[in-house]
Amino acid sequence: MENHNTSINLFSEHSIESARLINPDGKAPIVLICEHASNFIPPFLNDLGLNQEGLVSHAAWDIGAYEMACEVSELLDAPLIAAKVSRLVYDCNRAPESGIGIPSKSEVIDVPGNKNLSEIEINERVKYVYEPFHELINQTIYNPDRLALSTQHATPAIITIHSFTPVYFGEKRSVELGILHDKDDRLAKLVMGEVKNRTQLKAEFNAPYDVSDNVMHTINKHAQDKKFMNVMIEIKNDLLSNSSDINAMAVDLSTSIYEALANA
Repeated sequence: MENHNTSINLFSEHSIESARLINPDGKAPIVLICEHASNFIPPFLNDLGLNQEGLVSHAAWDIGAYEMACEVSELLDAPLIAAKVSRLVYDCNRAPESGIGIPSKSEVIDVPGNKNLSEIEINERVKYVYEPFHELINQTIYNPDRLALSTQHATPAIITIHSFTPVYFGEKRSVELGILHDKDDRLAKLVMGEVKNRTQLKAEFNAPYDVSDNVMHTINKHAQDKKFMNVMIEIKNDLLSNSSDINAMAVDLSTSIYEALANA
């Protein structure tokens, strides 16, 4: 049987860059994050054994989320941290101790290259994918110039941007926009109010995922304990199928976020 797994230290040998920072000098007291921005799999992982359909599917990334996040970053003049490696290599929105950051199956798609990994191989992915991504978030949040933008509110606000598939395990999802929060629902409620006022989207709290699905790791790691206002935004990916739709959604979300923070 072909071995799709990596040999030890190949990540360090190939200098994989796991994250990028867009608009680093953005003046808004906001940090945007897109954990599932890319479907890139390093060549030495042999596509993790996936076929072409799997490589471009929602299992590998959040389709349309990066393009929309970039437009939101520009419209709000906010920095954006985006993943440069597929979540199938390591999902940066999952804690290493959770044991679910390297899925051997995503919905109905098997990932052969993620099966039977040694502890050393798992640790390599954490070290070279997960840790640099979250370190870049820390550097961006705690940049002295960014902290100087703080007002009386607990800023910067931390906002993560995702997309989701319209059909999951054969079931159609009716929700179009999810506004997710954990214990701190301040920004989620304000954004929801703005979205309801300016769009016709079917929007729901904590949908299509509940926080019990371990989807709030990034926000909990960087915002929840620090008392920063925060929200996770999920958009159905068939609403991001072309540049015109992406732009329209970005305008609506940017305006909603701006107004929500202005009223915080």
